[in-house]
Amino acid sequence: MKGCYCLTIHLKNTKKIKVGKLGKINFKNGYYAYVGSAMNSLESRIKRHLSDEKKLHWHIDYLLKKAEITCIIYNENKKVECELSQFLATKTDGVKNFGCSDCNCESHLYYFKNRNEAIESVENAYKSIAMDFEYFKI
Repeated sequence: MKGCYCLTIHLKNTKKIKVGKLGKINFKNGYYAYVGSAMNSLESRIKRHLSDEKKLHWHIDYLLKKAEITCIIYNENKKVECELSQFLATKTDGVKNFGCSDCNCESHLYYFKNRNEAIESVENAYKSIAMDFEYFKI
């Protein structure tokens, strides 16, 4: 299975976190939506994100050491991460340069004050490009 995914992530407390070559970033407490793709093995990528035992490789790995995934929404067979990201960028602030080193987006991580707002925004991002989506059970 291949495709794209959006992780909804909860950070309980405001923290300054070192994120690889991006350096230290101030993250506000609240919820974040992270957009990613896995065009080789979507299921393996999602399981990796859920694992506590992993080498820190992607920007998101650094945030996930301090935060918790609360919801995963995904689509199969089509790479639409930049389209999803562009929609989310119109709804809230992104963390500059986070998760987007291989494209022209300004970010692939977006801040929301609450979980429902984050999930609804991700659902609306998928709807905006007429893409079917599913929920991954955590």
